[in-house]
Amino acid sequence: MKKSVRIAAMALAGIMSISLFAGCGSSNSAASGSSTASSSQAADKKIKIGLSLPTQQEERWVKDKATMEEAAKKAGVDIAVQVANMDAAKQDSQVENLISQGIDVLILAPHDAKAAASTVDKAHKAGIKVISYDRLVMGTDVDVYLSFDNVKVGELQGKWLTDNLPKGNIVWLAGAPTDNNATLFKQGAAKYLQPKIDSGDYKVVMEQAVVDWKPDNALKLMENALTANNNNVQGVLAPNDGTAGGCIQALAAQGLAGKVPITGQDSELAAAKRIVEGTQGMTVFKDTRKLGEAAVEAAIKMAKGEDPGADQKVNNEKMDVPSLLLAAEVVDKTNIDKILIDSGYLKKEDVYAK
Repeated sequence: MKKSVRIAAMALAGIMSISLFAGCGSSNSAASGSSTASSSQAADKKIKIGLSLPTQQEERWVKDKATMEEAAKKAGVDIAVQVANMDAAKQDSQVENLISQGIDVLILAPHDAKAAASTVDKAHKAGIKVISYDRLVMGTDVDVYLSFDNVKVGELQGKWLTDNLPKGNIVWLAGAPTDNNATLFKQGAAKYLQPKIDSGDYKVVMEQAVVDWKPDNALKLMENALTANNNNVQGVLAPNDGTAGGCIQALAAQGLAGKVPITGQDSELAAAKRIVEGTQGMTVFKDTRKLGEAAVEAAIKMAKGEDPGADQKVNNEKMDVPSLLLAAEVVDKTNIDKILIDSGYLKKEDVYAK
């Protein structure tokens, strides 16, 4: 009898052991299934890009925003956009909001290149990679920089002015002091202007930065330069189309519009119309359609852990930032149709409208 009970107990223990082992296997299998499902969900998660722009007060930034929104739509990714209205503190706060929305990558066009360093640091602390867009964020670790060759842009402006003005008094304006691009543009222009200044061919009667790139600020500076020099100004290095427009307004008030060679940049419609009319000599075409598309493409690659393909380097006073720099070209009366209209960037009926 005792033997029978012992055998039965052993059999029961065996059954329990098998049952427990099976239970463990079932639990592991469920965990494995859950992990696979989680992995699959992560793979299927829609990429979300955060875009922080400095302004929409200039035509070129309106185009950048529209281009990136369209590129994101075509790629099937989400994009959340914030516009800082030229306020560094507001931009920082807006980026915090984008981070809270769970973005995967941040495309940041800084209003203030140095102040934005802390903004980049916040994104990195949240595990978010940052593309410095058009303008380079200074003094911090930046993942990628996408822009144009901005020193070259300045060179194009400087060369055009020296080609079209052998001698004379010039007004040399620079972009916003908060924008590192302004420094690069001026550096490029100096390659051509400084030898003319050193030789005495050029006399700089005003050399000023235009706060926030505002046309109204450029207008006031140009008015002051004309007043101080009894209108004896023969050339103007204006850093972009908006500031050129302000300067031309001041020149027009003195009957000098079209008589003083003046540069620009960004190929805005208003500038193209002035070139056709003869009041603005040139602009620099930076195809922001290509830049915006490249930024979205790079952001998607970075979100997937892939190499964005930045094959150049630009130093930001902290590191050599991996960079992708696009080419720019001069537009004047001789090639405006070919470059701006035939490319579809601007419409002929708009450019030539009276």
